[in-house]
Amino acid sequence: MSDANHPWTQPMPEQQFSLMRRILDAPSPVGLEGAMTYGVLKPHFESFAPKDWHVHQFKGHAGVVLDTHPGHDDMFKVMIIGHADKIRMQVRSIGEDGKIWINTDSFLPTVLIGHEVKLFSEDPENPGSYRVIQGGTVEALGAIHFSDPSVRTGDKGIKKEQIYLDLQIHGENKKQQVKNLGVRPGDSILLDRPIRPGFSPDTFYGAYLDNGLGCFVTAEIARLIAEAGGTKQVRVLFAIASYEEIGRFGSRVLAGELEPDVLIGVDVNHDYVAAPGIGDQRMQALEMGKGFTMSVGSIASEQLNRVIETTAREHAIPMQRDIVGIDTGTDGMAGVLAAVDCAATSIGFPIRNMHTISETGNTQDVLAAIHALTRALQTLDGLSDLHREFLDNHPRLDQAGPLTHQGSDKPENEQHDEGDT
Repeated sequence: MSDANHPWTQPMPEQQFSLMRRILDAPSPVGLEGAMTYGVLKPHFESFAPKDWHVHQFKGHAGVVLDTHPGHDDMFKVMIIGHADKIRMQVRSIGEDGKIWINTDSFLPTVLIGHEVKLFSEDPENPGSYRVIQGGTVEALGAIHFSDPSVRTGDKGIKKEQIYLDLQIHGENKKQQVKNLGVRPGDSILLDRPIRPGFSPDTFYGAYLDNGLGCFVTAEIARLIAEAGGTKQVRVLFAIASYEEIGRFGSRVLAGELEPDVLIGVDVNHDYVAAPGIGDQRMQALEMGKGFTMSVGSIASEQLNRVIETTAREHAIPMQRDIVGIDTGTDGMAGVLAAVDCAATSIGFPIRNMHTISETGNTQDVLAAIHALTRALQTLDGLSDLHREFLDNHPRLDQAGPLTHQGSDKPENEQHDEGDT
């Protein structure tokens, strides 16, 4: 098969891009993920899933899991997890001047200034009913003329306590005007910028790639597996988790409830090559446009990684190794956090400007992750004894063979001339 025929080398079809946009734009802050899970993903699952597949729902959160073989607890179970919750701002208090003082959560205060947002407020007279307020912007100083000279020069920054939402309230009793809207402490505020194509080919930018992209990848793998006729030996659990942004509390519940044998977290990663000012940290050279990333280290299973990497190589799917230390920082940790014995790893795609309104990604990296994991699932489904495969084949470094200098300073793929045999 030539490279031209590989779907991960082609522009993303508009239908796929539209689904990705709807997933990323769904208002699903931490604890209120239902807009993405029930509003977009559950109907999408039901549009292609065979009748004998099942969507699991949960009492304490809005996560969902699409199950290919419900009730077959003796089967080898693979769980793929994206998380639906978005970092958000929250109303903290209302000032006499009508300013709505807010918590910035996991945002840098500086990156919020001037951006349009949506405030989601529960109706005090009708609990459980929500309204949305649009047209407000996040502010801190009001104008450069009112700022401290050190802030003007950039010697000092903006503190999180300075951040407020401006609804352009004016006239008398400004605080009461805001209170009359039903705005209360704890109300969620989200950045308002759906993704759109970027200037460079195969790029896109907007808010909340973290981690609508992981949910999109999980959903597309499910669709491809369904279209291929499903799996015979592997029970696949396509999971959309909650609460990742506040400690990965949702995915560990999913793992604890369904006890997978293999668990793969799918989340955004960093484009370290393009990251400004970190050259002295000697980070791994992950780069947008060079393929999906696979975590090595922490609790990542070398056996599982071997299956994914081998499959990616066989199908010429571009992949980058990502080094992680104590913690993957993703839902890939869900199994160990839930005390479930499973082989786990974390898959991602490098993006720029994480946790800003202009997060930037590459569609070919996303497509590479989709097709690599789809084929890895199919590879696992073809193994003769999956349970013994992971029990008996842990790497043995005491069996490592010697390696000597190769006698060449050429890259490995250039060491043989055309006339070499």
